[in-house]
Amino acid sequence: MVRRTAVVFMAVSLAAVVACHKKAPPVARPAPPPPTTATTAPSRPPSPPDPVREPTSVPAEPVRDDAIASASLDDLNRNSPLKPVFYELDSSDVSPAGQKVLDENATLLKRYGSWAITIEGHCDERGPAEYNLALGERRAVAARSYLVAQGISADRLRIVSYGKEFPFDPGHDESAFGKNRRAHFVITAK
Repeated sequence: MVRRTAVVFMAVSLAAVVACHKKAPPVARPAPPPPTTATTAPSRPPSPPDPVREPTSVPAEPVRDDAIASASLDDLNRNSPLKPVFYELDSSDVSPAGQKVLDENATLLKRYGSWAITIEGHCDERGPAEYNLALGERRAVAARSYLVAQGISADRLRIVSYGKEFPFDPGHDESAFGKNRRAHFVITAK
C-alpha cells in the first residue's frame, strides 16, 4: 500500500508539474526582404507638389475699336453713354425704371473697366437748400449702392450733391421738376 500511495503521489506530482508549466509564446520571425535585382534602381523620394498659383487680378483693358473708347472725356460727357436715373418727389428710392437704367450703365461700366465716374445727385427747385443737398446726396448714394451691388468697384464711383443748384430743365412746372430730380453720371477718368 505504501507503494501504491507512492505511485499515486508521483502521478499527482507529475500532473501538477505538467499543468503548471507554461508554454513559451511563439517567436515572430521577420519576413525576408524582397529579392533585389540589378535592373531596378533605388527609388527616390517623391518630388514636392507644384505650388498653387494665385490668380492675378488685371483690370479689363478698354475696348479700343469703337468710337466710345477713342472719344475724349469732353466728348463722352457731352454725348454720355451713361443715362441719368430719375426719382419721384422727395424720394431717393430707385424705381424699376431706374433699376433698368442702372443695369444698362453697369454693363457699360463693366465693358470700360478703367472709367472713373462721379454720380451727381440733383433735386428740383422746391424745398430749402439744405434739404435738397441732403436729398441729392441720398439719391447719388442710392445709385452708387445699386451699381456696387451689380459688381462695379466702389473705388471707381464718387458721389457729390448739387441739390437744386444745377437744374437740367430751367422750367417751373411738373415736367421740368421731374427732369431735375435725378442722379447724373459724369465720366472723370478713362
